[in-house]
Order: sequence, then structure tokens, then C-alpha cells
Amino acid sequence: MDQLLAALDGAWRVLLVGLVLGAGLPALFAVGVRALAWGAGGEAEVHDAGVVLKPHVWGRIIAYTMFTLVILAVVLGISYIVAHGLGYTLTFNGILPVFTPK
Repeated sequence: MDQLLAALDGAWRVLLVGLVLGAGLPALFAVGVRALAWGAGGEAEVHDAGVVLKPHVWGRIIAYTMFTLVILAVVLGISYIVAHGLGYTLTFNGILPVFTPK
């Protein structure tokens, strides 16, 4: 019974990481693209005839925030791969990642 619980414990962790990185990052990117379209205003949105659409500043702020999060996650993933290839490990001392020798 202990082996089954240990296997299920590892399985839910893999599932969680897969959902966050496998579906979460593309979802953040999609939210960023949608917010960028909202931020630009223009003819892509549905509106009545004669209505002048103004760009939304918050749409651009949200879009650039989402794009920044996605880029940071990709850079962190590449840093992790390169660090392990060069014999280092990536640790977090506070907020910033730090490369330490193995």
C-alpha cells in the first residue's frame, strides 16, 4: 500500500508540472495575444456602425506582462538545462536563481 501511495504522490506532481508548463504557458501567451488585440482597439472588435473605438492602455499592460512571464519561464528553463550540462545546479536563494557547482 505504501508503494501505491508513493507512486500516486509522484504522479500528481508530474501532472501538476505538466499542466502548469504544458498548458499554462500557452494559455498565458493566448491571454497576452487577446489582451493585445483588446488594447489596440480597431476594427477587430464587434461594435455598432459609427462608433469610434479607442485603444485600451490596460490591454497593452496586461499583454506585455503575460509576454514577459512567458519569456522569463522559457529563459529559466533554458538556464536550467545549460546549468546541468555544465556541471552546475540552479538554486533559488530568494527571488533570483543562482548557479552553484555540484
